Amino acid sequence: MLFNSLEFILFLLVVLPLYFGITHRFRWMLMLVASYVFYMSWKPEYILLIVGSTLIDYFAGYRMSGIPEKAARRPYLYSSLLANFGLLFSFKYFDFFNESAKVLFEAFDGRYPIGALELILPVGISFYTFQTVSYTIDVYNGTTKAEKHLGIFALFVAFFPQLVAGPIERSSHLLPQFRVKVEFDYERIRNGLMLMAWGYFKKVVIADRLAVFVNQVYNNPDEFTGLQLIVATVFFAYQIYCDFSAYSDIAVGLAQVLGFDLMRNFNHPYASQSFSEFWKRWHISLSSWFRDYVYIPLGGNRVIKWRWFYNLAITFLLSGLWHGANWTFAIWGGLHALYLIGEILLSRSKLVPSLPGWTKVPIIFALTSFAWIFFRANSVDDAFLIISKLFDWKIDQVSLAMINDDSYQFVLAIIFLIVLECVQVIQRSGPLRPRIAAQPAWVRWSLYAGGTCVILFFGVFTEQEFIYFQF
Repeated sequence: MLFNSLEFILFLLVVLPLYFGITHRFRWMLMLVASYVFYMSWKPEYILLIVGSTLIDYFAGYRMSGIPEKAARRPYLYSSLLANFGLLFSFKYFDFFNESAKVLFEAFDGRYPIGALELILPVGISFYTFQTVSYTIDVYNGTTKAEKHLGIFALFVAFFPQLVAGPIERSSHLLPQFRVKVEFDYERIRNGLMLMAWGYFKKVVIADRLAVFVNQVYNNPDEFTGLQLIVATVFFAYQIYCDFSAYSDIAVGLAQVLGFDLMRNFNHPYASQSFSEFWKRWHISLSSWFRDYVYIPLGGNRVIKWRWFYNLAITFLLSGLWHGANWTFAIWGGLHALYLIGEILLSRSKLVPSLPGWTKVPIIFALTSFAWIFFRANSVDDAFLIISKLFDWKIDQVSLAMINDDSYQFVLAIIFLIVLECVQVIQRSGPLRPRIAAQPAWVRWSLYAGGTCVILFFGVFTEQEFIYFQF
């Protein structure tokens, strides 16, 4: 790659004086060029996909804005949906469904002549596709106005902080910000940098350290005992949270440095006391997208009970497949649909006593971690193998390291997980960054220096990509 994400961000911070020194007209152009360069550093030719989606949705929105009758706007909406989801299906899902059809045909001794496309999945295609599709749907519904400026709309589609892994922004929130004059603001930049530093801590100090243990176990599940598999599963629950929320923190923090506000994508999800609460706290931009553009249009909960459950099942199965073209993701989504349906039934049953709030958190976490087995497993067979061995405990084989021979790294992982939880407990009583900013200069800079040293000395710098880059 021309730049990795950290080098690219450091480069941008160096050119910040130039960024704030130029006029507003040239600033959005600079950001658009930076966004395209950032994406082309991965695979240059795939920038054509973003440019294609941008042009199609810009002209679809532009044409719909001049048509008062909703029915007459429909062809432009359909053209946008067909183009965007057609590209997404071709690159991400064609081979999956094609292979499933081939297996079905061969099961009945039939011949299946269609070969695989074997296309490389473009980074972030699921994210920017959902972002630009939401724009055309909103213009069609009349809930947002069409953007007439092609350059600003192109920046909305390709805005580099959240281009490859979200958060998935709504046009009504992000587009107007590109027209607002941005001034240099020390407090805003400091807060953005602190959030970015917290994101890098979660990524390289916690997530990438846990990945070493998780990968070893999940790539060879038959070689480990039940207790080791449980530890690896809990580690993965924290790995994916720290990894994905870290990217969101870096994206939101960098956008804040540049003068823009992105939505919060995570809100302490493992403190949830119900699955409905979990999905209001986890990957908020995606869960709200499926709520607004799939669940509610299907009828939501304003229908008879069986249809309500059907709406939940369809929404979560699609959410699972959004994450990847594999039956493991479909099962993961289906499990969460069953969790929510079961939660609804239990809440309306008089036979089940209500549990204290403090007992619900570990139950929700345990069931969520169980579902993560399917999310992380390399195959459905591996997932069921892991589940079958969860209670196969061989105490004589369990050491402090549990998973590999590096007890030091295992202890560090536990220590930093405790640090994470302590910080999150403090955050529940209010934002932490303003409290740090209110401290004397020597306290602030000691924290900045200490945090930087922890990241540099204890970070695992092994080119471990963000997990959600693959989606």
